[in-house]
Amino acid sequence: MIRILEDFLATHRRDVYALFRRYLDLGKPVLQRSEIQREHEVFRRGRSDADPIAPLIDAVQQASIGGADLYLAVRARVAGWSYLHVNVESGHCRQANVSEYLKFQERIIGQDPTDGAWPLEIDLSPFERGFPRMRESRSIGRGVEFLNRHLSSLLFDRHGSGAGQLTRFLKLHQCDGRQLMINDLIADQEVLATRLREAAALLETMSPGAEWADVESSLSRLGFERGWGRTAARALETMGLLTDILEAPSPENLERFLGRIPMIFSIVILTPHGYFGQSGVLGKPDTGGQVVYILDQVRALESEMRRSLGEQGLDIEPRILVLTRQIPEAEGTTCDIAEEPVAGTRHARILRIPFRDADGSIVGPWISRFSIWPYLERFAADAEQVIRAELGGRPDLIIGNYSDGNLVASLLAPRLGTTQCNIAHALEKSKYALSDLYWRDHEHDHHFSCQYTADLIAMNTADFIITSTYQEIAGTPRVVGQYESYGSYTLPGLYRVLQGIDPFDPKFNIVSPGADPDVFFPYTEHSRRLESVLPNLDALVRGGARAGTRGVLAAPGRPLLFAMSRLDRIKNVTGLLELYGRSDDLRGEADLLVATGTLDPAASRDEDEKCEIARMHELMDAYELDAQVRWVELRSDKAGVGELYRYVADSRGAFVQPAVYEAFGLTVIEAMASGLPTFATLHGGPREIIEHGRSGFHIDPERPDAAAALMAGFLRDCRGEPARWTEISEGAVARVESRYTWKLYADRLLTLSRIYGFWKYITNIEREETRRYLEMFYTLVYRPLAAAVPRSGAGGADARPQGSLHVAAVLPAHLVERPAHLP
Repeated sequence: MIRILEDFLATHRRDVYALFRRYLDLGKPVLQRSEIQREHEVFRRGRSDADPIAPLIDAVQQASIGGADLYLAVRARVAGWSYLHVNVESGHCRQANVSEYLKFQERIIGQDPTDGAWPLEIDLSPFERGFPRMRESRSIGRGVEFLNRHLSSLLFDRHGSGAGQLTRFLKLHQCDGRQLMINDLIADQEVLATRLREAAALLETMSPGAEWADVESSLSRLGFERGWGRTAARALETMGLLTDILEAPSPENLERFLGRIPMIFSIVILTPHGYFGQSGVLGKPDTGGQVVYILDQVRALESEMRRSLGEQGLDIEPRILVLTRQIPEAEGTTCDIAEEPVAGTRHARILRIPFRDADGSIVGPWISRFSIWPYLERFAADAEQVIRAELGGRPDLIIGNYSDGNLVASLLAPRLGTTQCNIAHALEKSKYALSDLYWRDHEHDHHFSCQYTADLIAMNTADFIITSTYQEIAGTPRVVGQYESYGSYTLPGLYRVLQGIDPFDPKFNIVSPGADPDVFFPYTEHSRRLESVLPNLDALVRGGARAGTRGVLAAPGRPLLFAMSRLDRIKNVTGLLELYGRSDDLRGEADLLVATGTLDPAASRDEDEKCEIARMHELMDAYELDAQVRWVELRSDKAGVGELYRYVADSRGAFVQPAVYEAFGLTVIEAMASGLPTFATLHGGPREIIEHGRSGFHIDPERPDAAAALMAGFLRDCRGEPARWTEISEGAVARVESRYTWKLYADRLLTLSRIYGFWKYITNIEREETRRYLEMFYTLVYRPLAAAVPRSGAGGADARPQGSLHVAAVLPAHLVERPAHLP
């Protein structure tokens, strides 16, 4: 990229000056890609000559401007960054490094590190030099495939040390004090290979359906214990896989074999924030898709664990604990109950642990996910006691959810000596533009300094991370991925990150969730539908005025556009309402049904939600929508939501997910599984879920007029050609069934858990140096930041600091001011 710029400067100095001068004249210290592109398009308007600088401008993600200096952050490929410095007056350009770029950003916003401060720089790359990394962007999110190739080469080294480690690894497996897989009669890999041949010869004489118990004593004398298979055929197949690995390991056989080892008997799932319950919670603050995700995840994991253990010949009941926060002021939910069985499972349970203030007293009210940071360390300590008491030891896997749950998992996993999996669900850093650089502006309400620090710690302590889509990790060729955004950034006055997270790390794996097939099934399966709720749905959607609704649909029988989401700025429901109000074509084709939380801003305790509710009412009034829009409070019963999707499908309508950014899009999956044609944002997961024009449609919330035209055009086409609607409906169902099911999800997650457990063992990849570094970072940076967040006892669940609203009022002085001893 520097060569492109140098060549262009040499031949088009005047044009370069004119273009870059436009950027400087905007008077903004930082420009985002859309602004850079827009100014370039204006600059080129009316010109037909070649534009050799276009590839560079297209790759620029951010421009930082101070005086005559222009720094460009260039992303030439996914996760491939470089930085260019241009002096617009002199026309000189040169390559810069990331540290220089971040320092410049700090200076132009008034946090000049050269004024005597001594900023903390975080660089994790030295710790990663000995660990394998992928190189191709297409491999991102397929870490386990890369890992299996690497492990296969280790197993096949000329010294045979890898196979020896595999033998020792198999001896580790026990459950409730009972030895599994192999016993002490097998001393090394040579003995193992010999005994495998003898065992295979014995099993080949048996009927394929013979039980392990029929030959257990003979196999035990050879050194084999339960865990190879319930039947002779299954055990023979598993032993055959191991024989092939010892002979000439392949990635495929290694994954199949490790996927069968009985290693996962108990799982702990952490989700501290929000109202975590099984009914009556959806639509409450901080409570939405993550709750649905986890409950479906638990059911799928328990079922898959039971199936897998059964096939391997073990009558062991899997145990899953969901640890969340107990909320004494539960507001009609079950969130004040300490223990609750998970419906649809045999033994999985929700265990609720209260938050405690510094004096040990229990915190009563709900606390925003942005304000819970002071409580998490104590929550983790209490959770450890509960886990040990419930399981009689450690779990085999810990799964963290969102920033808070992932941080708690990072605290617990090393203490319990267990494998750690992280699931972000959403990373706030990518939702709020420049929220790292201008973190002080958000600190009052969101405490992003805590959250981004917690994210950085948890990402780097996790043994593996699962995402729903590729875009969560690495974005698109033109959009930065959520995890990628943690690669390099600065929180001026706190620290700057030179290398935080690497998308090429093989810890990343894409494992997409599904929709509950018992709830979200096609509208055409009439025998399964809940006919009894249809009159209530009809009254809710097409009835007259009633509590919890606004608008009465005037024209019966029209198709419905349906949107369902909590109300916050990122979900962009107000954007959809405005889009609909402005489009005569769309209003002529369908009515709009919107299901959110409360309709009363006074009933909300979330500032973002209050603003969005007020905006909804303003738009309803401004566009006179009460005869064409029905706005209802979000239904909290899952079965009712499933039938609501199908009710909209009966109207030959469509589902709309208009978010500014959506990490995955669980509602998209649910709507598609119900046979409802779906329009969803192309920013995030829905871009991968939907095949545009075949199983749904992508819309760009930044181009609302085009989105409205696309929806109106589809509905108009379907009115003239009904088969078009059916084609997209059937395409949506087929897409979900082939890619997005909980059975596929559970099988993959458990396989990953086993492989990463083996990876840690065979390579001694505890990353102790990294962990010690991060522990210091936690103690010296995160802990003071968390302590500075106001607790509920200091004025309510969302208490704000008294006096000045400046960040210095809520953070320790040494984190925001120049140390007195420095020059």
